[in-house]
Amino acid sequence: MTVFFTSDTHFGDPRILRIDRRPFPDLPSHDAALVAAWNAVVGPDDTVWHLGDFALGPPPECVAALLGDLRGHKHLIVGNNDGPATLAAPGWTSVAHYAETEVEGRRLVLCHYAFRTWNGLGRGAINLHGHSHGRLKPIPRQYDVGVDAQGLAPVTLDEILVSRRRVGKALGRAEAAEAQGEVIESGPAEGSAKKRRRSAQGLSEPTA
Repeated sequence: MTVFFTSDTHFGDPRILRIDRRPFPDLPSHDAALVAAWNAVVGPDDTVWHLGDFALGPPPECVAALLGDLRGHKHLIVGNNDGPATLAAPGWTSVAHYAETEVEGRRLVLCHYAFRTWNGLGRGAINLHGHSHGRLKPIPRQYDVGVDAQGLAPVTLDEILVSRRRVGKALGRAEAAEAQGEVIESGPAEGSAKKRRRSAQGLSEPTA
């Protein structure tokens, strides 16, 4: 059995294509792609922690059908956009606003929202969260597991930890390229670093 994490799927939410610019022509394509990506990596006996904002907009029967289409034993950590239809949908193994668990010998603190500090931080506990859609500045031992930060499919803890190392290397390349007057394509974390540099230089950053 493998344990996965994800967040902020926003099934059925028309805002997500506009605000987060997810690369789909319409909501049915978006929702179908997320279901396919989920089922491509998650097996029937795997566990998935969904850290909130599962769906917003579809009627209860559609939310229940979406949840039923997704493989694995699914736990919901409630997000600010999870309404009664999501909370009452059959198929959740558990529904809570907060959880602490252990995966691969690592203590995890799970919530939809990122914490400034959390239980066990001084002893190496890791905070996994959603809500920020890849826009929050990373801090040590805290990770955004949402689909805008980690990709369309649920990810394992190892993949989450590796993602920070990849971003660190990319930031190093971006700094080196900028020093040489070059421009490279940036991801969410790199974009935040560039935004801070632009702010320090008195330049404005375009808004979505």
